[in-house]
Amino acid sequence: MLIWHMTPQNQTQSAQHSFEHAGHSIAYRIYSHPGVTTSRRLVLIHGAGVAGRYTWEALQRFLSGWSEILVPDLRGAGDTQSLDSHEHPFLVEELVADLQALLSHLGWTRFDLGGYSLGGLVSLLLKQNLRDQVEKQYLLESAALDRLDWQETVSVRQQFAAAAQVLHQQDAETGIKRFLDTISPNRRVSEQVEKLTIQRLGERAKGFAHSLEAVNAAINQLDRERLLAAQGDVSSFIGSLSVDPMHELHRCLAEQMPNWHYFMIPGTDHSLPYQKPRQIAQLMNAELERYLQTGA
Repeated sequence: MLIWHMTPQNQTQSAQHSFEHAGHSIAYRIYSHPGVTTSRRLVLIHGAGVAGRYTWEALQRFLSGWSEILVPDLRGAGDTQSLDSHEHPFLVEELVADLQALLSHLGWTRFDLGGYSLGGLVSLLLKQNLRDQVEKQYLLESAALDRLDWQETVSVRQQFAAAAQVLHQQDAETGIKRFLDTISPNRRVSEQVEKLTIQRLGERAKGFAHSLEAVNAAINQLDRERLLAAQGDVSSFIGSLSVDPMHELHRCLAEQMPNWHYFMIPGTDHSLPYQKPRQIAQLMNAELERYLQTGA
């Protein structure tokens, strides 16, 4: 299947593919930007429950620094499926292993990396494993970087695990609303947007539940200081309507780590890639320019 998108900047082309690894068919798209002369590549990893295409398709149209953009579907979301067609629980480490296998299969040895929510945590771990291959990094409200206080982070993730239990009980709408109230308590509720969000997250309710549980399991054994120490040049985007403790953490990281760059995105909450894709893409373009000017 071939999809063309017209933008004010360039024309992008994408094709869907799949790759088998560890009992799963891993779905992915590669967006090509024929008008971009650089050979830089970018990997974008979505969050829990919503396919990569839904998360990144609008945003990638405004990116100008990459000739190819890889958008995979993680387990539990989109078109990635187990080979026996059942929903199985998984670990975040298995998501990382899937992506490493996919990157090896594609021959992508150097690339920039972006991750949203669950995808942010996956990207942090991927950088830790592939330090020399991952170059410029982008985070959009990464899991594990929710609160300055680690015990508060653990407590929040336990609330997500409780929402996952409701999802397992076949009450998708209640479980999703509980998740949304926890992760975006200050969001501006629109009936139409809320309905679409619940519909998207409910497409694979068990897969979404397994994603929440995977993050909770990872948090319980994560060494956050060690993980942060493994990162390179990071641009971190946080919605202005997201909770103050999240902003506090990222301000502190920017003050303490010269390679950490914090941006508040006005008028957005945890759904920031859907709410302000053009603005975030423009910041990503500018941050790439800054990064390249430093001689990276």
